[in-house]
Amino acid sequence: MPPGSPSAAGVSGEPATGQAAEPPASAASAPAAARPGRAARFAALARREARRTVAALAGGVVLVFAFPPYDLWPLSLVSVALLSLLTHGRTARQGAWTGFAFALPFFCLLLRWLDVVGYDAVAGLSVVEALYVAAMGAGLAVTSRLRCWPLWAAALWVAQELVRDRWPLGGFPWGRLAFANTGSPFTPLAALGGAPLVSFAVALSGTLLACAVLGAVRAGAGRGIRALLPAAGAVALAVALVFAGYAVPVPVKGDDSVNIAVVQGNVQKPGMDFLGRPMMILNNHVNATLQLAKDVKAGRAPRPDLVIWPENASDLDPFKFPEVYDRITEAVQAIGVPVLVGALIDHPSKPGYVFNEGIVWDPGTGPGASYTKQHPVPFGEYVPFREELSKVISRFKRVPRNFYPGDHNGVMKVGPAELGDVICFEVAYDGIVRQTVNAGARMLVVQTNNATFGRSGQPEQQLAMSRLRAVEHGRSVVTAATSGISAVVGPDGQVREQAPLFTRQVINASIPLRDGTTVADRLGEAPEWTLAMVGLLSCAAAVWAGRRGRTEKEGA
Repeated sequence: MPPGSPSAAGVSGEPATGQAAEPPASAASAPAAARPGRAARFAALARREARRTVAALAGGVVLVFAFPPYDLWPLSLVSVALLSLLTHGRTARQGAWTGFAFALPFFCLLLRWLDVVGYDAVAGLSVVEALYVAAMGAGLAVTSRLRCWPLWAAALWVAQELVRDRWPLGGFPWGRLAFANTGSPFTPLAALGGAPLVSFAVALSGTLLACAVLGAVRAGAGRGIRALLPAAGAVALAVALVFAGYAVPVPVKGDDSVNIAVVQGNVQKPGMDFLGRPMMILNNHVNATLQLAKDVKAGRAPRPDLVIWPENASDLDPFKFPEVYDRITEAVQAIGVPVLVGALIDHPSKPGYVFNEGIVWDPGTGPGASYTKQHPVPFGEYVPFREELSKVISRFKRVPRNFYPGDHNGVMKVGPAELGDVICFEVAYDGIVRQTVNAGARMLVVQTNNATFGRSGQPEQQLAMSRLRAVEHGRSVVTAATSGISAVVGPDGQVREQAPLFTRQVINASIPLRDGTTVADRLGEAPEWTLAMVGLLSCAAAVWAGRRGRTEKEGA
C-alpha cells in the first residue's frame, strides 16, 4: 500500500508519512544515543523537505499567472492540485511548512505593486498573508486522511479566505481564488454564493484533480485497472464543476437605463507623489469635463444624465478652499447635470483626519449627498499606532493624515439613477458591496485612484474584482479612475468600455439599471460561513480520528 494513502495513514492507526514508528521494547533498554544539535536537526529536515519545498515554491509562482494581468485561470486549478498533492498524507507541521512555502512567492509576486512603498512592505505583507495559508496547509495535511478529503480541502480554502479577509485591521482579501476566475466558466456561480462559492468550486475542482493523480499512481503501482475507476470519476466530477457555471442564468437586460460619462483626467506621473502641485489633478478633471460640455453642445458626444469623477479628483477640501469650490462648480454648471466628485474633506472636529468622499454636486444647488469611505487602508490611508510606529519607521510620515471611516453605505440618487458608491479597495470586501446593493443601489460605481501603482498590474487586478461584483449582484459596475483603468462592466461581467492607463479620456455609455437581487444577495454570508465551518469541523474530525487510532494501538 503506497505511503500517504488514506488507508495507510492516520485513521487506521499506522504512522503517517514523515512520522517515526514507536521503537521496539528492546530499544528502550538500549543506551540513548546522543541527541543531535538543533542545527543538525534543521539541516536534516531541510534535506528531507528540499524537493517538496521547491515544488511548493513553484506552485505558488504558477498561481500568480492565474491572476490579472495574465488571466491564465486554469493555472489556479493546477496550483490547488499541486498543493493538495504536496500536503497529502503529511503531518500538520509538514503541511504548514509546505503551505507557507507555496504562499510566500505567490503573495510576493502578486503584491509587487506595493514596491512603490518599499520592498519591505511587499515582504512584510506577504509573510503575514502566507501564515494564513500555512495554517490551511496544516489542515490539508490532517484532513487528507479522511474519506472524501477533496471536499474538506476545498472547504478549508474558503475558511482561510474568510479569516484573511477580516483579520487583523479589517483584513486584506487580495489573492482569493475567485479573483483569478472573473472571466472563467466558474464566474456565474458568484450569482448563487458570491466570491466564496467561486473559490470553493475552483478549490474542489483542483483537489479532485489531485485525487485523480493519486488514483492513477495507485493503479500504476500494480493495483489493477479497477483502481483507475475512482480516478476517472474524480476527473469527471472536476470537469462537471468547471462547466456548472454555464447552467446559472446571468442577467443582461435592465429595467431601464441611464446615460453616463466617466471622466479620467490622468496624472502627470505615477508613484507616491502622483498628486504633484495642489489643484493639478482637479484641473485635469475640470478641463476634461469642460471639453465634454463643448462636445455635447457641438453634437460630437451624447448628453449624459450624470457624470462620474474618480477618487481624489480633488486633492483639496472644496469647503475650505474657495478656488477649489469654484472650479468644481464651473465644470458642473458647464455640463449641466449632476457630477459625482471624489474629494478629500477635512474632518470638522479632529485635526489631522480627513474624509475620503464621493459628493453629489448639482449644477443648481451645489454639493449635496455624500458617501465616506468606510474601510480606509491600514498603513496607506491611516497608520495604526502612529505615535509608536513613526519613531521606528520614518516612512510613515509620508502618510501625514489619517482617513476617518464613514458610517453608512454609498447609496445616493445622482440625477435619474440610484447608484451605490464604493471607493477603491472596498470593492474587494464582500460585505461592503453587498450592503450597498441590498440598500437599493441599481448600479455600482467604484471611484478609485490607482495612479500610485503605475503599470504594475494592480489596476487590472482591481478591475477583475469589479467584474466579479457585477455578476455576483446582477448590477452594472462603473469604475472611475484618475489614471486608469476606467471601465464600464455589464451585469454579465463583460467589459463594455475601457480607457487605457495614463490617458485623458471620457467614456460615454448607456448603463442598464436593475432592481432585482441575486441569490447571493439574499443568502449573504451564509454560504461562506457554512463552508468554512465544514472545513474546520473536518479538521476536528481528523484530529479526533488520529487520537482514537493511537489510543486503540496503545491499548492493543
